[in-house]
Amino acid sequence: MRIAVDAMGGDNAPDLVIEGAILASKELASDTKLILIGDEIIITSILNRNGGKPSNIEVVHASEVVGMDEHPTKAISQKKDSSIIVGYQLLASKQADLFCSAGNTGAMLVGAMFTIKPIEGVLRPGIAGFIPQVSGRYGILMDVGANTDCKPEALVQFAEMASIFATDLYQIEKPRVGLINVGEEEQKGSLLTQATYQLLKVNPNINFVGNLEGRDIYNDKVDVMVCDGFVGNVILKASEGLYPLLKQRNFTDSFIDMFHWETVGGSPILGVNGDVVIGHGSSGLMAIKNMILLSQSLAKSEISKKIKNAYSKVSS
Repeated sequence: MRIAVDAMGGDNAPDLVIEGAILASKELASDTKLILIGDEIIITSILNRNGGKPSNIEVVHASEVVGMDEHPTKAISQKKDSSIIVGYQLLASKQADLFCSAGNTGAMLVGAMFTIKPIEGVLRPGIAGFIPQVSGRYGILMDVGANTDCKPEALVQFAEMASIFATDLYQIEKPRVGLINVGEEEQKGSLLTQATYQLLKVNPNINFVGNLEGRDIYNDKVDVMVCDGFVGNVILKASEGLYPLLKQRNFTDSFIDMFHWETVGGSPILGVNGDVVIGHGSSGLMAIKNMILLSQSLAKSEISKKIKNAYSKVSS
């Protein structure tokens, strides 16, 4: 297994990305290798400064970097030798089994759309986030930022893809799916959520249990939570904000520790022809390490192939 890592992406790149990759390399399976993508001279220098290049790490040169504040489409179209584009090229050519980056999220999404492309039948790929629940595991929230404006049909596909992901991740035969809304009643909500509710309740591929109010997000009522990317991103960022506030007040609890975004490390893009994980832009050592370990798990399960197979059966 080969995992491509954007060594130049993120607020703390390249130093902390490479140092995080070194930490991860010590915990990877014996058949897993990391491919660090970026300026070869810089990467080699940092590796040497940290004891040399581990045997399960190799370096692929990329001469350009997409900045965190650059316009995604413009950067992807103009910087053909950026670490993000080179990473996607490795994934598309099967030289890597997964690509992960803590770099420009928009560029990662645009790069996926232009290189490995959406799975046939998928209206809009989305980003699946992890929300702590009192059961001790994470609920899957989708979408968390890729699509701020959606049609009901796209939300239904988010439910389908996230259900496949939850089944694979937790070995749940029929993950419970809830629609994020302002009330539990069927008629509540915006035009979008009302229309989506009607489609979800008749979809045989989804174990839809109804609307889910904000107060129940952490209560283990569902395994999958569905919403557009605007709502999902607000929920995700609000959840991330809880951890530092409570730590500042010396509050310690295993459930609260799950809110620390570094614990998970990243979020997969679901609905594209390849396995991709996006890390937090502010990722430090532990976040990068956990992003890579999550990537190893996802690459092994080949979640993109499972979603592709599910949609090919629907269209056939």
